[in-house]
Amino acid sequence: MIYVIAAILIFGILIGLHESGHFMAAKACGVRVNEFSIGMGPAIWSKKKGDTLYALRAFPVGGYCAMEGEEEDSEDPAALNNQSFWKKLLIFVAGSAMNFLTGLVIILLLYAGAQGFYTPTITGFAEGCPLESESGLQSGDTLISIDGEHVYIYSDVSMLLGRNTDGTFDLVVRRDGQKVKLQDFPMERREYASVDGGTYTGFGIYFEAEEATFGSRIAYSWNNAVDFIRVVRLSLQMLLTGEAGLRDLSGPVGIVSTMTEVGEQSTSVRDAVENIAYFAALIAVNLAVMNLLPLPALDGGKIFFLVINTVAMLIFRRQIPAKYENYIHFAGLILLLGLMLVVTFQDVWKLFT
Repeated sequence: MIYVIAAILIFGILIGLHESGHFMAAKACGVRVNEFSIGMGPAIWSKKKGDTLYALRAFPVGGYCAMEGEEEDSEDPAALNNQSFWKKLLIFVAGSAMNFLTGLVIILLLYAGAQGFYTPTITGFAEGCPLESESGLQSGDTLISIDGEHVYIYSDVSMLLGRNTDGTFDLVVRRDGQKVKLQDFPMERREYASVDGGTYTGFGIYFEAEEATFGSRIAYSWNNAVDFIRVVRLSLQMLLTGEAGLRDLSGPVGIVSTMTEVGEQSTSVRDAVENIAYFAALIAVNLAVMNLLPLPALDGGKIFFLVINTVAMLIFRRQIPAKYENYIHFAGLILLLGLMLVVTFQDVWKLFT
């Protein structure tokens, strides 16, 4: 039960931090914020300071930043609709930026005490491995990309190799300071002898860990966060190409369920905290990317209309009236809520089946 509560709080905090990004950017740009609330539902505490009502609400599942001129045009000079293109852009992007920063900080904290990191640099091959040759792979090669996808961290190697279905790979490696391309390079899993006297099935490529430094911890954390962005992109690609379907999506219930499962399967409280924190970092970056998609009701949708209106104003000296834009965002919100309802129903169904 404690993991369920922790997961719900984490999910709510991440959404609340997203809104705090909008809030801080709005204040920095001189935009009037009518209300900034942490949580949803009835207020259990509120206080007005200046032009802003600050509130703490009953349900810890997010929050909101209500800005003057956000829903409809206002004559107030401090209203959002009266701000410059760059100020509006900064405010719209700030929520996702806060989520990404949150994910990055979590990863930095997790790796702060790391003694070493595995790197995508080949240190050897299994006996009889056919991949080692003058025209193939060699010890000391650092894998830069696999099938056009950049290798950010060591775990990308197995993930990207596993995505390939035809057994021939386009590899780019760094060898002696130079980039070497291996086009249509054949690789297949075989059975090799393991160090413990048994056997294993794999590619027969060995990698080793390198001692961690202050710089490598920062670099690895950054690369891990960027890799999370790629995970979201690949997931969206799979949805668009039909490799994944609606049943593969997870909503808040599914995320809480997964976090709970991660905690319960951990071998100790410390491992549970670290594993849940790592998953929370993934969700934070996921929220950052998804909110920037150019869809109505999302920050990306608002940025899309901001660009359209700016271009229309330059060319036609007119822009889309705010009320019509809001109609589109409202319709998009209804569709998103409907999708979330379907996904939530699926998540609940999975819990019982």
